[in-house]
Amino acid sequence: MTRQCSGFTCPVEATISLIGGKYKAVILWHLMNNDTLRYSQLHRKMPKATDKMLAQQLRELEKDGLINRTVYPVVPPKTEYSLSEYGKTLAPILDAMCSWGENYLSDNKPYEEDCQ
Repeated sequence: MTRQCSGFTCPVEATISLIGGKYKAVILWHLMNNDTLRYSQLHRKMPKATDKMLAQQLRELEKDGLINRTVYPVVPPKTEYSLSEYGKTLAPILDAMCSWGENYLSDNKPYEEDCQ
């Protein structure tokens, strides 16, 4: 019997839907390692992300309860992002993804050099 929850038939499908956006896992990784970052700081860490894409990914992560968005009433406006308590539970997954990626990159150095 397949267990269905929130429209998902597989726990991996649920996980990927939450962190599987183009930059979602990268955003979460940076927040995990920096506690709090402003939009411009996040954008500098992901220079290939367009403003539209980064803003969309941040909105989705906030909507899904994985990050907190704090807006300060100052001029110019100051907005900070941080992991929510729920988002912090993703740390083991993000650490595993990082380790896997490091192994992949070290095993595929010639390919990496071709891409530059």
